[in-house]
Amino acid sequence: MNEIDPKEFLPVALTAAKAARKLILSCYNGEFDIEIKADQTPVTTADRGAEQVIRDTLSNAFPEHGIFGEEYGSENKDAQFLWLVDPIDGTKSFVKRYGMFSTQIALMHRGELILGVSCAPAMNELVWATRGGGAFDENGRLHISTVSNINQASISTGNIQSLAAGDRWSALGRILAKANRTRGYGDYYHYHRLAAGQLDAVIESDVNILDIAALTLIVTEAGGVFTDLDGRAIGLSTQSVLAATPSLHAALSAELKRS
Repeated sequence: MNEIDPKEFLPVALTAAKAARKLILSCYNGEFDIEIKADQTPVTTADRGAEQVIRDTLSNAFPEHGIFGEEYGSENKDAQFLWLVDPIDGTKSFVKRYGMFSTQIALMHRGELILGVSCAPAMNELVWATRGGGAFDENGRLHISTVSNINQASISTGNIQSLAAGDRWSALGRILAKANRTRGYGDYYHYHRLAAGQLDAVIESDVNILDIAALTLIVTEAGGVFTDLDGRAIGLSTQSVLAATPSLHAALSAELKRS
């Protein structure tokens, strides 16, 4: 069997992201309908339209691949290649028109992430990575920072509701009290900053794989370590994140385990 080259799938993934960006911005700068889903989160015509554009682009190029999307669920989910799609991660930001939302497209091969594209239409950011090929934005290759200890670190938290209600809350308090700087950027934004070396760690406790699949590979290919809060590899059932420079990840993981 020939070795898989993730780069062969990248042009189509980028085309899909750019097509979705065009549709999303046309809605963002105009009008769109909003519904409230059963889980009380909003969904818009832009979410559904963007996912359909992405699905059509991917399916036309790779009809044998599976797709798992936020709005339209899974199709051929047991295929060797599975695309993970969140057309608008951060729909609440989209609805309130403050720009902190993104399109997330990732590809798994037999359960392993091999490609990720993260596009933030309103912020004009496009970032991508392929397994073994590095992480890039439109200005060039991305590299994580060299910060290695908590006292020097800039740390961002995202969704942390379940962490706040659990045993790790005091550990997070100790971490943030030691940190050089704390932020709460959330969504795609702090992962882009982490991959670019502008932030040193991200901690979240309430995510799903569609939120973070592409970002996992982007951060990893930029030189970072990306696991859940228990140190486990990212998979379809992941619900939390600890992402950081390698040395800092080890220090933060040890601090969290003290709880």
